Amino acid sequence: MFPELIHSLLSNIWAIFLVALFFGCSIFVHELGHYLAARRRGVHVERFSIGFGPPIWSWRSADGVQFQISWFPLGGYVILPQLADLGIIEGESTTEAATLPPVKYADKLVVFAAGAAFNILFAFALACIIWVVGQPESEETASTVIGYVSRMLDLPDNSRIISPAAAAGLQVGDKVVAIDGQRVLNWFDLNQALIASAGRDAQNQPRTVFTILRGGQTLDIVLHPRISTEDEIRRVGIAPGYDLNVYAVTPGSSSDRAGMRPGDQILTFNGTREMNVGGFAEDLSANPRQPASVVVRRNGAQLTLTLPPRDGPKESAGIEFLIGHHLAHPSPFAQISDQVITTFRTLWALINPHSDIGLSKMTGPVGIVHIFHEAAEAGLRTVLMFTILVNVNLAVFNLLPIPVLDGGQMLFATIGRLRGRSLPINFIVTMQGFFAVFIGLVILYLSVFDVKRWYRDSQADRAAAAEAAAPMPGKAPAPARP
Repeated sequence: MFPELIHSLLSNIWAIFLVALFFGCSIFVHELGHYLAARRRGVHVERFSIGFGPPIWSWRSADGVQFQISWFPLGGYVILPQLADLGIIEGESTTEAATLPPVKYADKLVVFAAGAAFNILFAFALACIIWVVGQPESEETASTVIGYVSRMLDLPDNSRIISPAAAAGLQVGDKVVAIDGQRVLNWFDLNQALIASAGRDAQNQPRTVFTILRGGQTLDIVLHPRISTEDEIRRVGIAPGYDLNVYAVTPGSSSDRAGMRPGDQILTFNGTREMNVGGFAEDLSANPRQPASVVVRRNGAQLTLTLPPRDGPKESAGIEFLIGHHLAHPSPFAQISDQVITTFRTLWALINPHSDIGLSKMTGPVGIVHIFHEAAEAGLRTVLMFTILVNVNLAVFNLLPIPVLDGGQMLFATIGRLRGRSLPINFIVTMQGFFAVFIGLVILYLSVFDVKRWYRDSQADRAAAAEAAAPMPGKAPAPARP
């Protein structure tokens, strides 16, 4: 028990270190972009802070710039009194802006845009590392082939309905190539496109068009997604397809008696095509007291095995499956473009009144830290991949034309340029104060849902760990088991 405790403690320390390193670096890089651009353009820099609030540590350079790390590390800022008055967030400047020379319009745009540019450059550098070392990818998520069509779908009110996929006639083996005309490349892409879809029918019910390949033909199939799962997002009742490769067979089990062997690939069960563990488990438990015909591929040849009756639907067939994994090496440009597309797709869904994506589905700083922590437990590659996403999101978000953000400052500067004189300082301060409070309230609102999700995930992890530790006859660790 003691070695396990030490291992768990060290693992958490390592995960916390990675969270602090890569999340902190993402913030630092953004502010570094502002700082270097300001120095390059001759703009006065008063303070460079990682975090908000009172400083934990500070140091003043020979040229008067104060560098500090503050108590609240979820953000950062560079005080540029010639460009923006953000005293409500950054603290009051000790330098009167009126005593400093004016800054050219082009210099303002360069300094404000530099933070986002550095986030993209940082993401690109990390993407180059992923390109070289590879990113883990499983057969389960690498394609868009449907491996399981659920007969029923659970709704948030605990009722059950025929799943939209089953009602529309989707089949195992169908390959989804587009959703609502948007091309999808893998299962993650498919899920994101479905969740962010905003189609509606004449009755204002969700409507989504799946473009699929079936038997060499391209078909457009209309589905009516339903709000499902605890996150209340659009679902249709499908799961990815992959080869059902037998990893191990429990001695004495019904599969062992049927002649199943490690290395077999299950093709059909009672004539039904099998491409997903969930679908196979569902078919297996349908008529447990009847013998079943299972077609497998072994050494390139197809064999038909007869699975004997089981005691009931909960009796395991004694099969463990191995889902294949490999390292993919996507180019840095492909990685960045994929994340940019995902970010804009999510933003569009957020503002589209016809979508089912609300603000509560977004992730705030608490949620980002949670995901970083989970990524750290999964490995350094996963941390790098998530850091790329975070930096692309930071870049896009900060360029939105919202006061307080870099895009808002660029908007103010552009309006001033067009009208021939700067906007009234009182107007700018009022707008920035209002939006600072608004964004603070949004972050607080998001944090409530982030904490709920974190708690729910923790409960699920504990339940899974308890189930894994429970003594069960013939149980062995495996990626998936019906």
